[in-house]
Amino acid sequence: MILTAIGLVLHSDIQLERRIIYRISFTTAMLFLYSVSCYTESYLSDLPSYSVLRPILCAVNYSLVTFILVSAIMIMYPSQKKYLLIPAVLNAALCFISIPTGIVFRISSDNHFGRGTLGYLTYFIDALYLIYLIITMFRTHRTEKEDYSLMIFMSIASVFCLIMPLFMEETAHHWFNITIAIDILVYYIFLLQQFTKRDPLTKLLNRKSYYTDSEKYFEGITAVVAMDMDGLKEINDNSGHIAGDIALKALADCFSAAANKEQRVYRIGGDEYAILCIGSSEEGVKSLVEKIKQNISRTEYSCSVGYAVRDDGSSIDETYHRADSMLYAEKKLYYAKKGNIRDKK
Repeated sequence: MILTAIGLVLHSDIQLERRIIYRISFTTAMLFLYSVSCYTESYLSDLPSYSVLRPILCAVNYSLVTFILVSAIMIMYPSQKKYLLIPAVLNAALCFISIPTGIVFRISSDNHFGRGTLGYLTYFIDALYLIYLIITMFRTHRTEKEDYSLMIFMSIASVFCLIMPLFMEETAHHWFNITIAIDILVYYIFLLQQFTKRDPLTKLLNRKSYYTDSEKYFEGITAVVAMDMDGLKEINDNSGHIAGDIALKALADCFSAAANKEQRVYRIGGDEYAILCIGSSEEGVKSLVEKIKQNISRTEYSCSVGYAVRDDGSSIDETYHRADSMLYAEKKLYYAKKGNIRDKK
């Protein structure tokens, strides 16, 4: 039922990139195949006589579990290298070799399942993939703190579906099917949520998120940092808009690398960015600005930066405008040095 729901939602999706939809669809198809194979193998295991089909299905099941986990990682992190597949391919090869050799599992002549010398190989490889996935999730720099609850849920659920087979062999496939299907559905919803709150070019939080967070974290916001790229029009005019987009993404990376988890970075306009500092001291804000300038100095681009510490009783807009005034003074100096006096940003 869950897999059918995922399929219907994916069929009507118009928001996500097609490659992500294809990967989710492929993973869902593998889950369906795994489900059918598991139920068939379970039926054969209840028969009194040995069936040659049963060890083949066991090899398929052990292989699919690992490939499903790899596919889930590829959905969440599409840039992962293809060599991530090597352990899964090795596991599948050994599982199918086990049909005649019994090195991973064996089915006796009286139709009883037994583990071979490498009986826990699949669980070990799956554990490595889950550890890799969990570490990668928590190392993603642009993850906001409210997203961690989802990560914790998915981590616990994934570990749960891995250890259940060690204690409940007969019903393990049910737990795996349901857990991974739910994880995929939850992550799909998460992707749609990210689509609504992030800028598609830079992957920073967008203008809508800026206003939402200004209200949500109103009491905790202690400062605002404003950034505006210098010379974007010249880049677009001389090198084209693709070069301009590359520049905007490069600056976004500089801002993200400088900010910590309590300093939320937004793209609020074409070449305009802002950071809401939650609980940061003035020294912390100055340190942030310095890190931003150091990061930008390593690129071929330029950016004007201003900041303002929030006074008691002042609004976020008032604080932003003070930061913007500092930014504008810096920008006037930049263009004055270039011999290009500008009245407007």
